[in-house]
Amino acid sequence: MEYRPLGRTDIKVSAVALGTMTFGQQNTEAEGHAQLDYALERGINFIDTAELYSIPPKPETQGSTERVIGSWMKARSNRDKVILATKVVGRTQSTWYRAARTPACLDATNIREAIDGSLKRLQTDYIDLYQVHWPDRAIPLFGQPAPHNASTLPEVPVEETLEALGDLVKAGKVRHIGVSNETAWGLHAYLRGAERGLGPRLVSNQNAYNLLNRVYETDLAEFAVREGVGLLAYSPLGQGYLTGKYQRGARPAGARTTLFDRGQRYQKPGAEETIDAYLALARELGWTAVQLAQAFVTTRSFVTTNIIGATSMTQLKDNIDAAEMAMPKEAEERINAIHQLHGNPCP
Repeated sequence: MEYRPLGRTDIKVSAVALGTMTFGQQNTEAEGHAQLDYALERGINFIDTAELYSIPPKPETQGSTERVIGSWMKARSNRDKVILATKVVGRTQSTWYRAARTPACLDATNIREAIDGSLKRLQTDYIDLYQVHWPDRAIPLFGQPAPHNASTLPEVPVEETLEALGDLVKAGKVRHIGVSNETAWGLHAYLRGAERGLGPRLVSNQNAYNLLNRVYETDLAEFAVREGVGLLAYSPLGQGYLTGKYQRGARPAGARTTLFDRGQRYQKPGAEETIDAYLALARELGWTAVQLAQAFVTTRSFVTTNIIGATSMTQLKDNIDAAEMAMPKEAEERINAIHQLHGNPCP
């Protein structure tokens, strides 16, 4: 397993991280523990979760993933063996995240309640990387466009959020901070705020990145090189669509889109044709579709870690194996040729 620096810190995280959003809904506590055990055995030291999880979000399962991880760390007495990342929800009309049953946002009051809840569920007194799950302003999120009246909608200023996160670092509850689903403007605003002494410097940005969605390369990737804000890439398989299992409307039993019908981001015009092209390339190279997709993400120079997820141990093993593969120049050139023709059908 390769280990890479987390931003400009002295922390080294595995090039493959374990995503855990299925724990507590698709996966039982015992299955979650088994995945965590196996990941640690394979050299993965980076675990990513969120107060939101499991997915899909429901009031009755909110926080369940953190509880599974917490019970695992307590049973194994291995908190010092892992780099633990979790997230606070951005602005949402959902009311089940806070005790007052009010919509959540990213002000100091909400952030303080969120971190204390996560620490309790995770059974730890500190978080290595605390991330804003999505911004407290209207931007294109999860494949959806931003509202036309975005600039007139309520929002907590980035500077206020940064100061609140800084208070958590000063209190020793958080070591470092990051963002997720953020834009170039947002990264700049956080970094500018840190330079003004309003709070700590960002170390990471967790965004979707895969063969169907390479928009990160246009503006955001430069921050990894020039500012030390590396990408924690999520959805490397495009919610499973890049495996080909959903082609022509197929809905395999037990698959996430079959169970929850939440794959609209990867059902857009041009997506199926693009997936066909990558599936054909994988066959020509003698690779599996999983190998092609995972190896591509892990080998990008601006990627700090590739966050993989699975619901079965077989999937987990295959994903780790694939993510550790090298990317030959010929394969990369062929991928770029397909990308030139098909672009980003699923931003």
